[in-house]
Amino acid sequence: MRGDLRIIKGLSDVKLIIATIKPFKLEEVREALTDAGVRGLMVTEIKGFGAQSGHTEIYRGAEYVVNFVPKIKLELVVPDSAADQMVEVISKAAKTGKIGDGKVFVLDVEQAVRVRTGETGDEAI
Repeated sequence: MRGDLRIIKGLSDVKLIIATIKPFKLEEVREALTDAGVRGLMVTEIKGFGAQSGHTEIYRGAEYVVNFVPKIKLELVVPDSAADQMVEVISKAAKTGKIGDGKVFVLDVEQAVRVRTGETGDEAI
């Protein structure tokens, strides 16, 4: 029934992709996404931890634990038909093969509206 409601409303399926990557991979990932046809991207500097659970550093001779590791969060909204391709592009460009390469999440977007024109669905992106 959900598919029927979307057809009646005239909305297309749209996905939000959230990716966390290493900061030094940002430009490489951005270029790969641009080459793949992405027209817009939001970037946020974040801190977090995963399997690596932080790390130990030495500063002025004192050792201390860094509990949160700097990361970059990317957010992009794409048509449903392009989501798998964009996940692959991000994964390939962000991969170093070492712990902490990041994660990619794909979520459904219930509504998208371009404020300037009022366009909705994938027309808004």
